[in-house]
This record gives sequence, C-alpha cells and structure tokens, in this order.
Amino acid sequence: MRRSRLIFVASMLVVLAFFASYKLFRAPSELTKEQLIMQVVMQGIQTQHFNPQKIDDKFSVRVFDLFIKRMDNSKKFFLQSDIDELSKFKEKIDDELNDASVDFFNKANLIYEKRFAEAKAYYSALLDRPFNFKEEETIETDGDKIVYAKNVSELKDAWRKSLKYQTLVRYSDMIEARDKAKEKEDTAAIAKKSNEELEEDARKKVLKSTDEAFKNLGELDREDRFNLYVGCFANVQDPHTEFFPPADKANFDIAMSGKLEGIGAQLQQKDDEIKVTSIVPGSPSYRNGKLKPGDIIVKVAQGSAEPVDVSEMRLDKAIQLIRGKKGTEVRLTVKKPDATFEVITLIRDVIVLEDSYAQSFMINNEKKIGYIRLPGFYADFSGGGGRDCAKDIKTELNKLKNEGAKGVILDLRDNGGGSLESVVDMVGLFIPQGPVVQVKARDANPTLYTDKDPSVTFDGPFEVMVNENSASASEILAAAIQDYNRGVIIGSTTSFGKGTVQRMYNMDDMVNSTYNAMKPLGSVKITMQKFYRVSGGSTQLRGVTPDIILPDAWSKIKYGEKQEDFPLQWDEIKPTPITKYQPTYDINKLKATSQKRVEDQKAFALIEEESVELKKESDDTQVSLNLEKYQMEQKSRKEEKKKFEEVEKNLTGLDVVNLSIDIEHINSDSTYTARNKEMLKSLKKDIYLNEASQVMMDMIK
Repeated sequence: MRRSRLIFVASMLVVLAFFASYKLFRAPSELTKEQLIMQVVMQGIQTQHFNPQKIDDKFSVRVFDLFIKRMDNSKKFFLQSDIDELSKFKEKIDDELNDASVDFFNKANLIYEKRFAEAKAYYSALLDRPFNFKEEETIETDGDKIVYAKNVSELKDAWRKSLKYQTLVRYSDMIEARDKAKEKEDTAAIAKKSNEELEEDARKKVLKSTDEAFKNLGELDREDRFNLYVGCFANVQDPHTEFFPPADKANFDIAMSGKLEGIGAQLQQKDDEIKVTSIVPGSPSYRNGKLKPGDIIVKVAQGSAEPVDVSEMRLDKAIQLIRGKKGTEVRLTVKKPDATFEVITLIRDVIVLEDSYAQSFMINNEKKIGYIRLPGFYADFSGGGGRDCAKDIKTELNKLKNEGAKGVILDLRDNGGGSLESVVDMVGLFIPQGPVVQVKARDANPTLYTDKDPSVTFDGPFEVMVNENSASASEILAAAIQDYNRGVIIGSTTSFGKGTVQRMYNMDDMVNSTYNAMKPLGSVKITMQKFYRVSGGSTQLRGVTPDIILPDAWSKIKYGEKQEDFPLQWDEIKPTPITKYQPTYDINKLKATSQKRVEDQKAFALIEEESVELKKESDDTQVSLNLEKYQMEQKSRKEEKKKFEEVEKNLTGLDVVNLSIDIEHINSDSTYTARNKEMLKSLKKDIYLNEASQVMMDMIK
C-alpha cells in the first residue's frame, strides 16, 4: 500500500475513533438537528484541524462578522440599529456553542426576514420613474467600504443608487449598440429608439432582473441560512475548511467539474456572489482563456437571449443556467478582481479528458527547445490503472529527447494541483534521488516524501513556468526544483500560496445509530496538514517566488491565498539536507539579460501600464452615476484594451510545432485537429512563453 494511503487510513481511524468515543451533551430527544450539526462540525474541527481556533471571544467575533457579511454583503437589508442589536451576541457565540444554543442565529434570521420583506415592497417603485443621469452622483461598489444605513430612508436611497447604477450600465450599452446600428445603416428596431425609450427599456430590464433576484433570495429558507451560519464556524479556521449540507455536497461534486457537457468551471457561492474557484483543464473555459479563478459571475444569457442576473441566485440554480448541451452558446457577464466587467461567450462542449493530459510541443529556435504543458497533477486515485501525470511527463520527455530537444520548459501556469505522489515522482525525473517535500500534521513530526529512483529521465537545462494560479502541487514541484538549483523558475508573479491539505468526511459516519433519525447531516472538509519545502519554509500564503519575474497586469492587486478570509499563516520548520546542483548558467546574468529584453518589449511595457491602471481601478471603487463620465471611463478602458490587442497582432510569433510522433494521432480526428490548431495559435502569440524560450537559449549557450 502506498504511503499516502497509509496516512489517509491512519487519519481516518483517528477520526472514527474520536467520534465513536465522543459523547454528545444531550440525548437525541433533547437535541435538535441544528444543534447536532453544530456540535459535530466543531468537534471534528477541534480534533482534526491543523491549527484550530480556540473557541473564545475572538472566535465569536470572527464568526459574527463573517456571518453578518455573508448575510448582507452589499448592506442593502440590515440597518445600523439592527447591527447594534445583534452585536449583543458578538462575544457570546462561543458560549452558545458550549450550550448548544442558536439564539443569535434565531435573532439574526428574524431581522433579516423582516428587512427582506420591506425591501421587496419598495424597490419596484424606485424603478417607476426615469433616473437623472446628468446630476453629479457616485456609488460605492465595495461592500467593505459601505456603511449601514441609519434609517429606512437612507436604506431606500442606497437601493435607489444601486438600481440607478444597474440601469446606467444597461442604458450606456444600449446607446452604444444603437449608435453602431445607425452607422451601419442597420434597420434593427434599436436604431430608431430615442434616449428616453432606451432609458425606459433599461429600467424594465433592471426591474425584471431584480424581480428574479428577489424571487431566488425568497426561496432561501431558515435551513439555508443556518447552513451559512455553520459554514462560518468552518471558514474562520481557514479558507479551505468548509461545511457542506447534503444538497450542497452533491452540487460540489457535480458543479461544472465532472459532467460530460458544460463549460468546465468550478463555482463557489460566497458573500452572495458566485465565484469561479478553478477551471477544468481541457474545457471550453480553459481553451477560451478569458474566464479565470477569482472572477464573479453576475449574469448568464443563453445565446442572444436577455441575460439573467445571478448575483444573488442560489448556486444550484445558477449552475442549471450555465450548464447545457454541447454546441449551445452561453454568455457570462463576469466581474473581474479589479471590479471591471466583461462578457465572455462560451460554446458548451463535451469535456475532453485528453485535453487535460500533458502535451508536448517543440519550439524551433537556434536550438530545439521542448515545451510541455501540464494543466493538472492527475492520477487514478481508485487504483484502476488510469493515467498518471508523472508517467505521462516521462513519456513526453523521452519523445522530446528523441526529436532533439536541448532544453525543456514545463508550463504549470493555471495548474491548481492534484496528486502529491505524482509530484514526488515527477521531480524524480529531473534529479537522481532525494527529498522532495515535507508534510506535517498537527502535533506530529514532518513526514518526508522522497524520490528513491536513482535514474534521471532528463538532465539538460530545465525551466518551470508559474503564475498566480499555480497552486498546491504546482508549488511543491516549483519549490523543489528551485531548492535543488535544478532549473529556473520563471513567472509573472508569485504563485497562489496554497500550502495545505484537506480531507472530506461524511458527518453521518461520525455519529452513532442513536442519531439516525436526524441524518443526513452533511459533510465537513477539514485542513489537516501543511506542505513545507525541503529548505524548511512553507508554501502557504507566500507561494513560490520565481527566479525571473515578468511583468503581470495583476501584480499590484492582492491575489491568491492572501486575499482569502483567515488564511493560515506562513511558517517554517527544520530544513532537510539535500545535494544541490551546480548550475552551468549564471542566474544573475540570466535575470539581467531577461530584464533588458523585457524593457525593450512594447507588450510588456503595456502590461506594466495596465497593472498600474488596474490597481488604481481596484482601489477607486467609487463609480460615477453621471452618464457622460461613465461613458468616458468605459471608452478609456476600451482604448487601453485596443492598444494591447494591436501590439499583440504585431508580435513575432514563436515557431511552435507538434512532435512528428504526434501528427498521426492529431490528424485522426477533426476535433483533435481543430483543438490542436487553436492551441498552436495561442502558444505562438504567448509573450511569456516567448521570453521563457529566450531565457532557455541563454541557458543552453
């Protein structure tokens, strides 16, 4: 049995032994299902979490603040007086946990239901009359900067501004569409409409989408809000410890990640928003490249149909709108991390697993450079003889060597991780043998994962590409290569910074048969271990800093694990001895030469400009509700985007080709042929890969 399975079995025995011996405070006849769920979740976390929060007043304040934020992130329901009343419980949630009480939740739920009913009664009246888009007025779009209204009158005004902003966005888009139609002498109906008619149409659309949002919110009941409350107990431990009620667990398993037809994005509902957490390799979203982890989906449209607002929709309902049959079109309006909006058009497709496997290409330069793209660290965890990424990488390396590659670039950009054992095996393809990563559980000595195979598949110049979405297993590999001096890490910024390991447990297995009538209880995912480099530092929070850092549009914006609520902190343990490589290249000279090339590249200069602009937009969350000013802002953004697109068109393309051994397979199916063509087109225009290949040429020389 493999080491990871032994560790997993051992940890399961500890958990089951604990829950078998744990005595709940009350008998089932004296305990509600809500109380049971609270106790089981918290006891599981307290006994198994890597660094559980002490159940005290500090914990109570964290849960209080997070729950209130998630109940009303936009501050459009609670009044300041409501928060003042609820604040009496702010340091008492820990006491309620000990007493199996839900008094705070009951009070918060009653107040929310009252305010929800009030808002539902007056928002339509605010959309009855035209808005004045000539007056000087702004709206704050960052929920953290918004203050609670002092009274109902202030709350109504906050709703007025919000509805006005939504109308402004639609109204501006309609004016642009009408003017374009006029220029083209299009006979479409919109070309004949006046500004007043367009403004009225925009308000009608906002009314429709708000009606839908309230309808969806109205479908949430006490149980849904209680699940949100318990979820806060888990999330204040760290971002990856979560509670899943039965229905949400099922959605988690199927939501956009494993079904045959869809767009291939994993979603999470957080703070009333639907957030993209990862992109499924090989999926339409992955191939399109515009939808990214961290994006917030705010609207969904079927083809050319009117978009449906999903900003406050239940996750399962939003998924139903996003999913669909192969070949059908879905348009997603997403909010980017810098608060800008973008419409992304995707054609639903069968998720082709082959696209998620390692692929290799050859870059023809003065000398041949091998390029391997690895979307994820896949493995057959069931032991059914499926594909393993380490074995596939070994195959691709041998193919590249046979076709004359003098150096190899391994691309781990947007690789969210996967199999730990595969990482160890993969690092072993580039070093004779030795420690790769340390894994530590709470109150335990670190476990050392070591490559014991003395053979080396590729011993030539080696590079690893990373970006802000390279996480977990990707960071382990990059860190090991860096610590051994085995290759150069090149990337646009530091990696994501997820250095933790989680296990999912079915809570039904954690209580005895006495409580069968209350099942199903749900599942809890608990952070149980942390990764540490062989040099001793954790990859948690800090990630891996590339040896050569390239300009990145998002570099000045807080991103990755550090943007999450309550991430575990960075720490370090004792390093383990390793035999480092003596590079044939001078890393400082490589950096200097790369920096000079980057400074001479207009595309990189524009990216630097864009990073400053995105930071400014991210910090300045006040948006003008004056039509003229809003249109000027939008025009400026489009012109900036157009500048980069023009430079991109004129980029000298890389000479990237398929390996001769792969041609027959690629041409065996028109789908493979089309996707390969799309991939080659993307690689040829990839300025980061272009610079990585230039660095590789310096390493080979």
